[in-house]
Amino acid sequence: MDVTYLSDILKKVSDNSMDVDTALESLKHLPYEDIGYANIDQHRNLRTGEAEVIFGQSKTPEQIAGIVTHMMHENARILVTRASEEAYEAVKEVAPEAVYEKLSKIIMVGKIPVPKEEKGTIAVVTAGTSDIPVAEEAALTAEFFGDKVDRVYDVGVAGIHRLFGKIDQIRSADVIIVIAGMEGALASVVGGLVEVPVIAVPTSVGYGASFGGLAALLSMLNSCANGIGVVNIDNGYGAACLANKIMKR
Repeated sequence: MDVTYLSDILKKVSDNSMDVDTALESLKHLPYEDIGYANIDQHRNLRTGEAEVIFGQSKTPEQIAGIVTHMMHENARILVTRASEEAYEAVKEVAPEAVYEKLSKIIMVGKIPVPKEEKGTIAVVTAGTSDIPVAEEAALTAEFFGDKVDRVYDVGVAGIHRLFGKIDQIRSADVIIVIAGMEGALASVVGGLVEVPVIAVPTSVGYGASFGGLAALLSMLNSCANGIGVVNIDNGYGAACLANKIMKR
């Protein structure tokens, strides 16, 4: 961190030559914290409204725990995605209050905020039970960001009457995240039935010709229903981030 830069801003605030809002705007450009194997963006919260999230896949448990340790200096709440149980055990050593959601592979440090009733709802909808791990990554991320989440699972087009039985519940949401593997048709169907933004998440669920989610991805990108945005394969976290930004507007 550039201590001289920070001291200069604090001095300007103290002698009233800079107001607090301008100071916060300036602090958004402070540098990262270099801990050798990672450059932690400690000021992302100032720039974007949310702290940096740790992507746990391919990181060692020791690296994840080390990043959490340094992030705790600046952040009351920390989220780790794609984390293993071994990573959780390492994080618990530095943050005993950490919890691990095994299905979604998410580690959370700090309390999930209680959403305000007037804020609205994000519906997380899956085609099948096999899509729930990605759905839970989306749902827990959205809840971690302070959003109210309504889960509607296993309503895929193979038994479309199940969707119609839940359609009023789905329509009551302000943003809808639709998660589907195989041919990914559910996003297009839902998109044609609702008037709110739909975020489609293809999953890698399916037999060989699904090509690890590529078939669902292409189906969603080629949807004839309007108002659908598509994120990457299995990217529940990315869908929740987009939904949260929509909700903030």
